[in-house]
Amino acid sequence: MNLPPPGIIWNSLPIPALLIDETDRVAEVNPAAELFLNLSARSLRGQSVLERLAIAAPLEEIFARVRNNRASLFVNDVDVTTGEKAPVQCNLQVAPIGEDPNSILMLISPREIADRLGRASMVKSAARSAIGMAEMLAHEIKNPLAGIAGAAQLLSMGLSGEDLELTDLIVDETRRIVKLLEQVEQFGNVRPPEKKSVNIHDILDRARKSAAVGFGAHMTITEDYDPSLPSTLGDADQLTQVFLNLLKNAAEASKGAGTIRIHTFYDYSLRLRRADGGGQSVPLQVEIMDDGPGIPPDIANSIFEPFVSGRENGTGLGLALVSKIISEHDGWISLDSVPGRTVFRVSLPVAPKET
Repeated sequence: MNLPPPGIIWNSLPIPALLIDETDRVAEVNPAAELFLNLSARSLRGQSVLERLAIAAPLEEIFARVRNNRASLFVNDVDVTTGEKAPVQCNLQVAPIGEDPNSILMLISPREIADRLGRASMVKSAARSAIGMAEMLAHEIKNPLAGIAGAAQLLSMGLSGEDLELTDLIVDETRRIVKLLEQVEQFGNVRPPEKKSVNIHDILDRARKSAAVGFGAHMTITEDYDPSLPSTLGDADQLTQVFLNLLKNAAEASKGAGTIRIHTFYDYSLRLRRADGGGQSVPLQVEIMDDGPGIPPDIANSIFEPFVSGRENGTGLGLALVSKIISEHDGWISLDSVPGRTVFRVSLPVAPKET
């Protein structure tokens, strides 16, 4: 077998990698590291790793042990950031390079992607179970509620004053519950997507215009599009529903005026593993970002699960429905939230070229 040149192997590494010289400065970084750190190789070369990166681990001690023992060292569950974005929990592997006594290699393996992909799979399974239960309960509960509302209306015909207020309250509350049950039924009745080649920016413009004249009228909605993005394979109506839900979530997160930013870009490094074991590239990225208070940390990891909501009186079905639709489009959705910056990121595949 003919081995590829070292440069090709270096550029093809799927995880961030840094070559570090004897003075703990960056000698080289691979493309995956540039993407992960959001910094160019040119800006990193010659920079001190200890000063340029914020890594919650004793790097000087780690580097010294690797050089002295000439052996690899693993460090799990450390936060890594450049200071310009939220820290990402990673696993580090630091290893000596060949016969060079001072140069070392540091691999950064973000746990975020693997953990979120695992959660996405569990959410999909949980959603199926919740759908069946929700449909059954909605059907069984709506019938007796109709009887209760009818009986209350009959009683109200012979009442007045405070007694009439009580029967009106019964009718109003039963109608509210029926509307909630209809939302539950809608969650379970989403048809399979009718996938066609669609321009993601056309879908985003449709959702943005609807938001701007409705629930998002109090917000400033800005666009940062990559016009070179190819088409994706999807159901235009369902994807519009996804982005409407995300925009509504962002608008409702801000009590008063705020800003929502819609950002699209291409990231060729992200791949999902299909059920058949094969890989699925999802390079089309759409980010919906708001400057609201953020998702409560205690529910951030389960925000896409059914009946989990960060809002008072929320049903917890909106984001679960979004996750379900994106999953059926062979895509992935993730959340990155800190106070003042919440980003929902949707990753979608490219539509195959027509022959």
